[in-house]
Amino acid sequence: MNVSLEGSGYSGLVIEKLSTASIKIGDRLKIKQDGKEFEGILMPRSQVGTDPFHIVLKLDNGYNMGIKIGPESHITKSKGARKSKPKAIETLVEDNPLLPTVSVLSTGGTIASRVDYRTGAVNPALTAQDLYDSVPELRDHANIRAKVSMSILSENIRTSDWTKIARTIASEVRSGVDGVVVAHGTDTMGYTAAALSFALQNLPVPVALVGSQRSSDRPSSDASLNLIGATNLVGHADVAEVMVLMHAQSDDSYLYAHRGTRVRKLHSSRRDAFQSVNSYPIFRVEGTEIEEISSPLLKRDPERKLKIKPKFEELVGLVKTYPGIEGRMIDHLVDDGYKGIVLEGTGLGHVPEGFQPSLKRAIDSGVVVAMTSQCIHGRVDLDVYRTGVELLDIGVVPCQDMISETALVKLMWLLANTKTPEQAGTLMYTSLAGEIEMRSEYSEYNADLGV
Repeated sequence: MNVSLEGSGYSGLVIEKLSTASIKIGDRLKIKQDGKEFEGILMPRSQVGTDPFHIVLKLDNGYNMGIKIGPESHITKSKGARKSKPKAIETLVEDNPLLPTVSVLSTGGTIASRVDYRTGAVNPALTAQDLYDSVPELRDHANIRAKVSMSILSENIRTSDWTKIARTIASEVRSGVDGVVVAHGTDTMGYTAAALSFALQNLPVPVALVGSQRSSDRPSSDASLNLIGATNLVGHADVAEVMVLMHAQSDDSYLYAHRGTRVRKLHSSRRDAFQSVNSYPIFRVEGTEIEEISSPLLKRDPERKLKIKPKFEELVGLVKTYPGIEGRMIDHLVDDGYKGIVLEGTGLGHVPEGFQPSLKRAIDSGVVVAMTSQCIHGRVDLDVYRTGVELLDIGVVPCQDMISETALVKLMWLLANTKTPEQAGTLMYTSLAGEIEMRSEYSEYNADLGV
């Protein structure tokens, strides 16, 4: 293998031909095949895939293009500067009428990062069009409509960004696409998935958030498989809800599609970090095979009319209780004008007894206080112990088996879309987007992953 191509993302026949011609990343080259000639600068594969037959060139018009080569393809190094100024073009590939049309929206994050072929630096602002062009295999699964919604690291996401993403998705859905893929950073992808699950109601087609645990400069990058799988999922699966699609195992075997209100990132770096909590995944995706594991909330129906309610109340806090926590933390939120508080209580949903006066003050002031559990699995039950019953008596809302991230986002959404705090509190008991199940079981699916 040519040392200069190590870590480039290429393999197989591509490496053989590039090495034979002594071509490295950043060199200008010509490809002649089937009576056609292509010329441009050799780019790295931004994502590491399993296809050994595609080369990515930056053309003189400024766009990247993926070219499938074969044994008869003739590749040579060329010299000279670019011959023309970049020209804005809409697409380099004609639509295939036999394939679904999928919108790919880029918001930022690791999946939207790439290696700069001149400096080797990893930059976090890859455009959605570059995502598509850097993974040529996408053309085998869908006609792509690429758009940049924003370019932001996911830890910087705010409620206003959820609103913007929801409106962008709604616009794409109403344009008639068969599904939408949202490239998003993994750190807060669960929050955004929950937000979109509440904001996008009566979806006619599926929406899948997808991310990457490993940046594209690493040979172990999971971005290519995740992006292809998400495109395949939203283009073909009979489902119409918001999902998160990520690796199911640490290797590149298959993927899981999780309900947007039931998924949590459970590991900081593993590729199979995302799991459904108190629930099963909806789909297993392996290559072009899509297997339904649990029933979707809605099936695909292009005639269904999308409703959008994209507003969120920012002044909602998430408080994790711990031994020795004092009520002044709650008092501070109330004094600052917060309208909702989600507690992560211990076990079945408990807080220190000394915490109760501050909670009662908050509730009497019109603040909605909801209870979740710090435990990963199981549900809140305030009827078991006296301290739990006392919390019910003062008006704390038990969130059943909702995960805390979803409870926070749901309360933000309810307070922005209901008329009174009482109405918001009542709806916290009601499953609106699959976020609550009547019975929670520790599934074999979770136990088998061993994370």
